[in-house]
Amino acid sequence: MISTLLLIGILVAIFVGYNIGGATTGPAFGPAVGADAISKTAAGALMTIFFFVGAWTIGRRVVDTLGRDLVHDPGVFTLEASVAVLFFIGVALFIGNVFGVPASTSMTAVGSIAGLALAAGELNWAVMGEIAIWWIVSPFIGFWVSLVIGRYFYAWLNRRIAMQRSEGPLFEVDRSGIVPTPTLTDTTNVREAGGVVMVIAIGCLMAYSSGTSNIANAVAPLVGSGELEMNPAIIIGCLAVGIGTFTIARRTLETMGNELTELPLTAAIVTATVSATLVIFLSAIGIPASFVIIATMCIIGLGWGRATRPITVSEAVRGEESAPVSVGALSEDREGEELPPIGEEEEPERIPKASDLFDPATTARVVLMQNVVPAIATIGAYVTFRFVPIFGI
Repeated sequence: MISTLLLIGILVAIFVGYNIGGATTGPAFGPAVGADAISKTAAGALMTIFFFVGAWTIGRRVVDTLGRDLVHDPGVFTLEASVAVLFFIGVALFIGNVFGVPASTSMTAVGSIAGLALAAGELNWAVMGEIAIWWIVSPFIGFWVSLVIGRYFYAWLNRRIAMQRSEGPLFEVDRSGIVPTPTLTDTTNVREAGGVVMVIAIGCLMAYSSGTSNIANAVAPLVGSGELEMNPAIIIGCLAVGIGTFTIARRTLETMGNELTELPLTAAIVTATVSATLVIFLSAIGIPASFVIIATMCIIGLGWGRATRPITVSEAVRGEESAPVSVGALSEDREGEELPPIGEEEEPERIPKASDLFDPATTARVVLMQNVVPAIATIGAYVTFRFVPIFGI
C-alpha cells in the first residue's frame, strides 16, 4: 500500500511537472504556433514526446546530481523533507508567475535542496561549487558564441534562412492516390517550407533539452529519498509535464508565439540552437541549467556581434571606436542583401537603438527574478529545515 505522505509527495511532484510543461512549451514551440506551422495540440504532443526522450536518456544524470550527489548523506531526504522541497519549488514557480517572469526551476530546485543540506550539515560543497561555476560560465559561453556568430556569420546565415511567411496554409493533402500525400500549396515556396520545418525542428531540440534538465526538478527529491525508483519517477514526471503542455501551455503558446515571432527567424534559430546545445551539454555532465538566462545572454551577444561589424577588433581593443548595441540590428539583414566587410561603415539607420533589440529594463527584471526566486527558495528551505522540529534535521 502506498502511504498517504508518499501520495502527497507524488501529487506535489505532479504539480511541479505540470507547471514545467506549461512554462517551457511556449518558448519551445511559440514561434512555430505563431507562424501557423503547427497547431497548439501538435505542439503539446511534440513537447511531451521530446521532453520524455530527453528525460529518459540524459535527464537521469541530473536527477542523480540533485537527488544523490548534492548531499553527502542521501538519508537527509526523508519523505517529509522531500515533500517540503517539492513544495518550495512549486511556490517559487508561483512567485515567478505572479511577477510575469518564469522562475528557473533548475536553480530553484538546487536552492531548495541546498537549503535542506545546509540545515543538515550535509551539503556537498564540491558539487555545489561545480554547479555554481557552470551557472556563471555557461551564460558567458552562450554570449560569446552568439557574438561571434552575429559578427562574422549572421549575415551569411540570414541570406540562406530569412523568409517571409505567406498567407494561408503551408501544406495541403493530396488524396488522389492510395496514400494521402502532403504537398505545398500554391502560395508556399520551398524556402518558406524549409524555414518553417526548421522552426519546428528547433522546437523539438528545445523540448529535448528541457527534458534533460527539468525532469530532475520534479522528481529528484523523491528519488533521493528512495521512495520512488528512477524509471517510474521519470514516467510520472513526464506525464505531468504532458498534462501541462495540453492545458495551461495553450496560453503561453499564444503569448510566446506573438512575442517571439517579432524576433527574426534567423536570430530565433541561432539563439535556440546555441542555448539548447549548452543545456544538453550541461545536463550530460549532470549540471542543472537555466535555459532562460542562457538564451537571454545569447540574444544580447548575437545583437552585439551584429552591431559591432563596423569596427575592427583592434579598434575595439584600443577603444578608438564604439558601436551601439541593438537586437534590432538583427532584423536589418535582408534576403539577398550584401553587407560591407568587417570594419567598414554601414548606413546609420541599419544599426537601430538598443531598445529596438531588447528592452534593458525587461532584461534586467528577468535576470534579477531568475536569481532572486532561487535565493528565496534556498533561504526558506534552510530556515524551515533548521528550525521546524517536525523534520528532525
